[in-house]
Order: sequence, then C-alpha cells, then structure tokens
Amino acid sequence: MSATLTPQPTPQLPQPAGHRTTRHGFFSLGLARIGFEIKLYFRSTDTVFFTFLFPFIMLGIFTAAFSAQGNIGTNPDGSGGISVGAYYLPGMLAAGMLLSGLQNLAIDIAGEKGDGTLKRLGGTPLSPLSYFIGKIGQVLVTGILQAVLLLIVARFAFDIALPTEPEKWLTFIWVFLLGVITCAFLGIALSALPRSGRSASAVVIPIVLVLQFISGVYLQFNALPDWMQNVASLFPLKWMAQGMRAVFLPDSFAAQEQNGAWELGLVAIALLIWLVVGLVGSRLTFRWIRKDS
Repeated sequence: MSATLTPQPTPQLPQPAGHRTTRHGFFSLGLARIGFEIKLYFRSTDTVFFTFLFPFIMLGIFTAAFSAQGNIGTNPDGSGGISVGAYYLPGMLAAGMLLSGLQNLAIDIAGEKGDGTLKRLGGTPLSPLSYFIGKIGQVLVTGILQAVLLLIVARFAFDIALPTEPEKWLTFIWVFLLGVITCAFLGIALSALPRSGRSASAVVIPIVLVLQFISGVYLQFNALPDWMQNVASLFPLKWMAQGMRAVFLPDSFAAQEQNGAWELGLVAIALLIWLVVGLVGSRLTFRWIRKDS
C-alpha cells in the first residue's frame, strides 16, 4: 500500500531585528520623527547656542565693531555703499545654513552612535530612510525658523533694508533650500568621521570654522588671496554665500566676486554636485553602529 504524502507548510523564517515596514510606513515614521527631533534640538542648550543663535550673535558683533568705519562700497566722493550689517547679513544666512545642517547633524549623529542610541534604533522598525527624513526635516524646520528670525532682527534691530523684487526672493528660496538640504546630507556623511561622540565637536567645528573664514562669511571674499578663493570654490559654503550676496547686496557688488558676476547658474551646479556627493556619502557611510565597534 502506497503512503500518501501530506504537503508540509513552508516554515516562516523569523524576521530579523529591525525588520522594516512598508514604503508608506517609511514616510509615516519619518514624518512622526521630525517633531521628536525638533524637541531634542531645542532642549540642547549647546546646540541652540552654537547653531541657532550663533549667526545672530556674529551679526551683532560685526555691526557693533565696524559700523564706525562707515559704509562698505562707497564711491570716491563718500556717497553710496551699504552698512556693515547689510554687507554681513548674506554671510550670516549662509553660515546659519551650514551650522544647522552640516555641523548640527555631524555632531548629533556621531554622539548618537557613541552613546548607543543608533544601535538601539537599529533594533526597531525605524529604517535609515525614516531616520534621514526625521533629521533632514528637523534641519529644514529649524533652518527656516532661524532665517526668518534673522531677517526680522536685521530689518528691525539693525535697520537693514531687505529686497523688494520678487525675483530676488525666488533666488533666496532656491539657494536656501538647496543649500540646507545639501548641508544636511553632508552632515550625515561627515558624522562617520569622528571616532567617538566625545571627539565629534573637536573634529567637526574646526572644519566648519575654516570654511567660514575662507568662504566670505567673516572676511570680505574679494580681499582674500586668489589661491584661498580658489580653495574656497571647491566647497559649498562659498557658493551658498555668493548666492545670498546676489539676493541681498546691490548689483554693483557683483564686480567684487571672483569672476566679476553673481554666476547663479554656477551656484546651482556647485550645490547640486555637493548634494549628490552628500547623498551618496551618507548612504555609503551611515551605520547603526560603527564598523570598528
């Protein structure tokens, strides 16, 4: 008598820790995490001071320190030109984008790796995509809030005239959004560089500080040596500051740029290249835990 074989059900393999949800779940978790990241951001007094408030402080210092020297870009007869505060406002906006994105995320994520936060998140349904959405969303929200408040302070506290042409504000919007998102991805990628959370500030802040000095944020860009201007042109902050100067400075100041023009097309190309570099770099380097842990 032949035996009847009963088909056995296919065993279900257990899902590994950190099993990911559907694509819809990716965005739902990411959007929910934005609010959580914003709360953490404003609860950290060090982060708020060195990223959110720092451009306000520096604008106030430069305005108070150099206003007695008169306007910048005056004609030989002493007429024309703009105030010191108006000249440094574009640089402070660009610096705020860099601080909110690159410096903030690089130090923050490195710290989360060091204290085990990322390792714990790796065992939850939160995917790297959801995590990225939360971090970049936080940078966008805080960056927009910082820029709006900085413009309000510039207008009413320092009496700096703001543009009235719609095309100027359209340029501001795309330079700002492209710059902030680029800096956010670069910050995620740079977070892999510090070997521990404790060393993150010591590694990241000097890089950010040097970029600010050579990119026309604290020093007049046309007064820098040609070789320093060329080096700065390899990095995104120079192009972010140049794009902001195109928005807030009179068109006559374009002659002081490296090539004698605002070159907004090159600004867009440079930032898009760095956006791709940051996106690829963050994807290749991000780990819930360090490889050498």
